[in-house]
Amino acid sequence: MKSTTWTIPQQIAASLCLPLIVLILLGVVSVHNAANLLEISEELKQDYRVLSELDELHGHFLDAETRQRGFVITGDAAFLEPYELALHALDGDYEELRKLTRSNRNAQDRLDRIRPLMRDKREEMRLTIEQRRREGAEAAARMVADGRGQRIMDEIRAITAELRAEETRLLAAREAQASESERRLLATLTAGSVFTILVVAGIGFVIIRGINRRINTATRRIESSATELQAAATQQAQGSKEQATTSSEVSTTMKELLSTSHQIAESTQRVTQIAAETASAARAGDDTVRRAREGIVAVERQVEKIVMHMIDFGKKSQQIGGILQIINELAEQTNILAINATIEAAGAGDAGRRFGVVADEIRKLADRVGGSTKEIRTLIEEISAAANTTVIATETGSKAVDASARQFSEVAASFLQISELVSSTAEASREIELSTKQQATAVEQVNAALLDVARTARETEASSSVTLKTSSELAALSKDLVRLIQRPERA
Repeated sequence: MKSTTWTIPQQIAASLCLPLIVLILLGVVSVHNAANLLEISEELKQDYRVLSELDELHGHFLDAETRQRGFVITGDAAFLEPYELALHALDGDYEELRKLTRSNRNAQDRLDRIRPLMRDKREEMRLTIEQRRREGAEAAARMVADGRGQRIMDEIRAITAELRAEETRLLAAREAQASESERRLLATLTAGSVFTILVVAGIGFVIIRGINRRINTATRRIESSATELQAAATQQAQGSKEQATTSSEVSTTMKELLSTSHQIAESTQRVTQIAAETASAARAGDDTVRRAREGIVAVERQVEKIVMHMIDFGKKSQQIGGILQIINELAEQTNILAINATIEAAGAGDAGRRFGVVADEIRKLADRVGGSTKEIRTLIEEISAAANTTVIATETGSKAVDASARQFSEVAASFLQISELVSSTAEASREIELSTKQQATAVEQVNAALLDVARTARETEASSSVTLKTSSELAALSKDLVRLIQRPERA
């Protein structure tokens, strides 16, 4: 079964999940307790308002009763305006109490009992004031003294006392509930916070320990790889320097070989030109033989011309022999340079393998040039021999025309052979010229390839230096990272 390795961001995200869940649960419980506490607070506010309204109701009754007795005693109409205001306020207090206690059935029943008492009390006070206006203070005092108004007020006080007692009891219970809710909310927040801190601290310790261990392992691997890279870069830089030096030496050798190839090409071109001139001379001799056929009479005049041509032909044959000697020497020098280039290419290793192949081809071409020069030398010797035979034949013909006539066929055959040999010489010269041109082109290509190799070697050397510097910096950075991560060992 393949094991799964979590990345550092995944571990941190996973470590935040449990504290996040705890905080969410803590938030839900806290919100629930806070809502409950708010609800209890609203109920407490309502209870306090009920008690306040009861106090105001009782106070307005006392104020109305006081103003009523002041008017009865003094008859001053100034007491009636506050009296009317107090009665009007009583209605507002009663309606506010019914609104505040609409969810309390017992309070609504008690308020229903107070309502007729309030009407009776107001009627009693109204009659007392009317009695004071009609019959005077004594009649009004007698009405007050009968105790009817006092009994009504006692009943109202008793009912309001019951309401106050019940509201006080509800207020105490709700205050206890509020205290309990506050205690639960505080305990929940405290326990949840402590648990979250402990969980985060534990998970953080485990994750930091694991991350430290993984980073420590990675830095050690980086340090090892940096050391290996530094050693490889050093070796590569040394190899690049050696390769650049070898490429420079081989490039110098190829320049010398290119110069020799150009000399061979120039000499071969001269050989070709001489061969063309020789062919022209052979064609002229053939024309002379043709004219000799037209009349034996002109043989004597043509014999002298033929002798001159043969002498010139001999001189040109000697020139061709000298040029062939030069070509032979150049071929030998090319062969020696090709052998040296092959040795240098073998020493250069893989970088000089292609150059070795080209050098071997040059050596083979030099061998072919040497062989061709030998063949040309043989042909020239044959041409010289044929020319000598022709000269002897022409001298004999000048002494005896009849003998020349009989040997005419031999002369024609000799000129035909000379023409063929000259054609062969010209063809061989053209092949040598083509071969030398190919050789020069090949040497130029090899020289260009060597320049590319040298440039690549220099670039490789520069790249190796950069790699060596980078590997050294990487090794230093890995050591610094190890020092930062690892804990100092206690002595």
